[in-house]
Amino acid sequence: MRSSESGLPIQPVYGPEALEGWDPRAKLGQPGEYPFTRGVYATMYTGRPWTMRQYAGFGTAVESNRRYHQLIEAGTMGLSVAFDLPTQMGYDSDDPIAHGEVGKVGVAIDSIEDMRVLFDGIPLDQVSTSMTINAPAALLLLLYQLVGEEQGVPSTKLTGTIQNDVLKEYIARGTYIYPPKQSLRLISDIFKYCKTEIPKWNTISISGYHMAEAGATPAQEIAFTLANGIEYVRAAIESGLDVDEFAPRLSFFFVARTTLLEEVAKFRAARRIWARIMKERFGAKNPKSQMLRFHTQTAGVQLTAQQPEVNLIRVAVQALAAVFGGTQSLHTNSYDEAIALPTEKAARLALRTQQVLAFETDVTATVDPFAGSYAIESMTDELEAAIWELIDKVEDLGGAVAAIEKGFQKTEIEKSAYQIAQQIDSGERVVVGVNKYTLDEEEPYEPLRVDPAIEAQQAERLARLRKERDNDAVQRALDALRRAAQGTDNVLYPMKEALAAKATVGEVCNALRDVWGVYTPPDSF
Repeated sequence: MRSSESGLPIQPVYGPEALEGWDPRAKLGQPGEYPFTRGVYATMYTGRPWTMRQYAGFGTAVESNRRYHQLIEAGTMGLSVAFDLPTQMGYDSDDPIAHGEVGKVGVAIDSIEDMRVLFDGIPLDQVSTSMTINAPAALLLLLYQLVGEEQGVPSTKLTGTIQNDVLKEYIARGTYIYPPKQSLRLISDIFKYCKTEIPKWNTISISGYHMAEAGATPAQEIAFTLANGIEYVRAAIESGLDVDEFAPRLSFFFVARTTLLEEVAKFRAARRIWARIMKERFGAKNPKSQMLRFHTQTAGVQLTAQQPEVNLIRVAVQALAAVFGGTQSLHTNSYDEAIALPTEKAARLALRTQQVLAFETDVTATVDPFAGSYAIESMTDELEAAIWELIDKVEDLGGAVAAIEKGFQKTEIEKSAYQIAQQIDSGERVVVGVNKYTLDEEEPYEPLRVDPAIEAQQAERLARLRKERDNDAVQRALDALRRAAQGTDNVLYPMKEALAAKATVGEVCNALRDVWGVYTPPDSF
């Protein structure tokens, strides 16, 4: 008998006995209704498909802007911005710590001038933009708002998402800046600011994707993500917000693996659990507060550098799992991403994968076609139980932050990652092209390369910016930000003034570092 990625048994045959005593009214309901097992919207894709996003960003803002225009011309429905590591960590491109990393894994954004170039010629009232940014999420959102204002776009018309999920950074990824308490304060300030200033913006994308990339099982991915979600909701309520004021703008971000059946069950279980948490634990009355809306990205960790064209098949299967699972938006990885940043052709093929699923198949013709399946419903129930068990363990430790400080989630993920590595090394887990069906000699491939001169170019831009701007105005704005951070005022308002005065991302993050300090992982990590 085979086991699922979460270690649950998969029966060779499922029949009516698998669902004995199973109540479809309680477990399923109708699409678009509590507990949302069948999807968050009544019509799902029968009226229009999911939002097709492509994650892109590299080098300079000019280069990334060119790629965005190419993607829009190819038919993408939403942009998804990748930032380089210095930007993600709140450092300017000319900071010594940024050396060698500028523009490598995403676009370098140092100031409003870069953001202006990044979205040049792209009407911000007509696109939805997702930004994969966490610790400095407030800064990038405000820069986006400022560019929108320059375009004459009211903030009430801006739509998109900031990832803004710093708890998973402590668990699995590492691009944190401030300690957890201050990070949660900043996130709550973002919730409040967007409620008033950018009401259509999704204020956080609570992410399980990166935990899955680090080795989390599907059950761990959902459990630890929803546990983080509980922590964010608690923090927002403690800051004075009513749950139904902010919860409708919460969104999530998950992975889609090649194990299609378990992934479909995972997404359905996740919706059911979150609906129950919001309704029963937090008393959310607005159905939109109970909905688990999520973006999905196909599994980068399952792509291989060997025989990279085989990744096209993997991505298609993963995308199908996300669609059958009821995702609201989807990014399909390019087949060459295990080697380097995607080429233009590879990015276009990734988008075409979604378009074939949406317009050449019948998967959009009916809502939740797996409903009532002996196998899927049984797997959904089993996954739900496993996820609740892990959520309860986190809560018993005092919640997500306390569990992070004890190293619980990180340790659990590391155990599953080690097990996967052992299975691949032994051949128990087949990876086509890696430990089975290999080639004696790989075909040559020419990856996209980032010009190392970008770092010097960004440094020159920064030097010119600092010379030409009103530095006294910048210092006054940064001082106002420090005072807000020391007190209880919403830091986003003085932060916006500083960015508008051409303060850099690094300068703004350093002003907060001066007040809040930085996070140092405990020895147990």
